[in-house]
Amino acid sequence: MGAPGHTIHTIHRDHIHHGWNNEFEPCLRIAPGETIEFQTVDASSGQLTRESTASDLERLDLARVNPVTGPVYIEGAQPGDALKVTVLSLRPSGWGWTGNIPGFGLLTDQFPKARLHHWNYDPGLAPAMYGPGGRVPLRPFTGTIGVAPAAPGLHSIIPPRNVGGNMDARDIAEGAELYLPVEVPGALFSVGDTHAAQGDGEVCGTAIESPIDVVLKFDLVKDARLRMPRYVVPGPVTNHFDRKGYEVTTGIGPDLMQGARVAVSEMVELLSKRHGYDPVDAYMLCSVCADLRISSIVDVPHWVVSYYFPRVVIE
Repeated sequence: MGAPGHTIHTIHRDHIHHGWNNEFEPCLRIAPGETIEFQTVDASSGQLTRESTASDLERLDLARVNPVTGPVYIEGAQPGDALKVTVLSLRPSGWGWTGNIPGFGLLTDQFPKARLHHWNYDPGLAPAMYGPGGRVPLRPFTGTIGVAPAAPGLHSIIPPRNVGGNMDARDIAEGAELYLPVEVPGALFSVGDTHAAQGDGEVCGTAIESPIDVVLKFDLVKDARLRMPRYVVPGPVTNHFDRKGYEVTTGIGPDLMQGARVAVSEMVELLSKRHGYDPVDAYMLCSVCADLRISSIVDVPHWVVSYYFPRVVIE
């Protein structure tokens, strides 16, 4: 977690905020090269607990979702620089939840009712159990990670933006190096919305939403002039899923969003008919472990979206 004698700061989970605002007071100031352990809370800001039910999900205060811990002021960071964030470690809590939230998600018209699943897993990253035989390999990562935008005022935490935020990029995991465009002095960095596992696309709108302590190291790249975040991953990104191959469904047509909807709907039907899942449970399982991919985007006028479900989860 750091060189011998190296100071690791800790920001406790009570230092959270909702939304991005470049006028938020930093809770910590550090120099480049320093390391911080961030304690995070789950994506509901603690509104959901181990005892919660689907009715609690219906009553979520959406203004309090996706809390982030911070912000941190990095000395010397100026607009035009890039903040380099290295993910040193993630320590999961052993509990999380996945929810189908009414009005939210790729197939919300097909699944309008609230559904909540609790995950109790081995923090040592043994697979988490789900439904009739599902076992989801865990791979913790930071769902929301970013810096304050230059635009004044309070901005919603939900949409990602050019300075990062709620990217839900599952490969910003241990060992990754993330580069964020700095738009305000000090950068004002925050992190949260941690996930124990997620498929690319997070199709139902939630992953395994789980409190996770995150250790990050910060450096500056002066005058990098990035327009968007970039990141580097240190090795294979799907080897926890690859061992038994994949079931793949497709959506083909002139619209990528509709293609994604069709591909996911086809996978929900496959899992329901072949493995006995209730359709909404199949949809939620897809969200935490299956990957949307654009297979073809040049053969006008139709594009191909593929949906990869790892067979290791259900075999």
